[in-house]
Amino acid sequence: MGSSSRVGDENSLLDLTEKVAVVTGANSGIGLYILFHVARAGAKVYLGARTEAKFNSAITRLKTEGLDTSKVVWLPFDLSDPRKAKESAKWLLERENRLDILINNAAKILGPYAQTSDGLSDSMVINHMSPYLFTKTLLPLLESTARQPGSDVRIVNVSSVAHRWVPNPRYDSLEAFNNNFADTWKPKTNLYGYTKLANVLWTKELQRSFDRANIPILAMTVHPGNVMSEGNVKLFTSLMFGTIINWVFSLFFISPFDGGYTPAFAAASRVIAEDRRKYAGAYIVPFGVIEEASEDARREDLAKDLLATTDAVLKQYDYA
Repeated sequence: MGSSSRVGDENSLLDLTEKVAVVTGANSGIGLYILFHVARAGAKVYLGARTEAKFNSAITRLKTEGLDTSKVVWLPFDLSDPRKAKESAKWLLERENRLDILINNAAKILGPYAQTSDGLSDSMVINHMSPYLFTKTLLPLLESTARQPGSDVRIVNVSSVAHRWVPNPRYDSLEAFNNNFADTWKPKTNLYGYTKLANVLWTKELQRSFDRANIPILAMTVHPGNVMSEGNVKLFTSLMFGTIINWVFSLFFISPFDGGYTPAFAAASRVIAEDRRKYAGAYIVPFGVIEEASEDARREDLAKDLLATTDAVLKQYDYA
């Protein structure tokens, strides 16, 4: 982890003592190391995981990495149903009087297209609708924290470079949300990219809403990099000549430790604290570089369609 790391040391992040953070999907992979960086900076961190067993396994791994886990707390968290995501947010609201950092990291990656019991694309539910409702439910707490003296509240949504690869994206209907991209060359990649484009569009619109209301919260999206995550290792290993493929990709991909740094940079970097307006609504790539998001990601009409349809679907299915 240490000598081969390409990222800055822990002093590149703010002192987060007395701060409260949430990292979802933090029991493994990139999320585990996002949490590592944030917790090492002193924050009390809620580790979002579906089960206590997954939480305990993560704690064991974090201790092995040398982290003091005394301020890491389990947040029961499940994105498979927006109602469960809202319940998690309400659970947190009952226990905390401040929230300084929210990192929405949990996601479904390149799985096959499937629908929930309500007939919705599970990729859109897990990667967009549930995080959207989770965040919306926590906004009053985030906003009240942001108005306290000396606060620096940030929302970080983990996206992907895959947001650039979506052909002719639309978000103006439930039918569009349920697009399986079966008629495209790479349906799984396009479906994933579609949800990650939604993350960028939503985040930029969220920042615009904060700016209009003069609420001092930063919202940013992050591409963590091409990471040799556990999921990628399993994927490559499953292919013909998997061992060789894993070795080749390991030469070009970054470690999960390094992959966790850019989201942590967005959440707690001193550099951002010194120039907040520069990073408002930004799309950030390794290792802390602002990059222009795709042309589609900068379309306010797409963002407005996305939010209108999201709110309509949440209402239609009695999720909100």
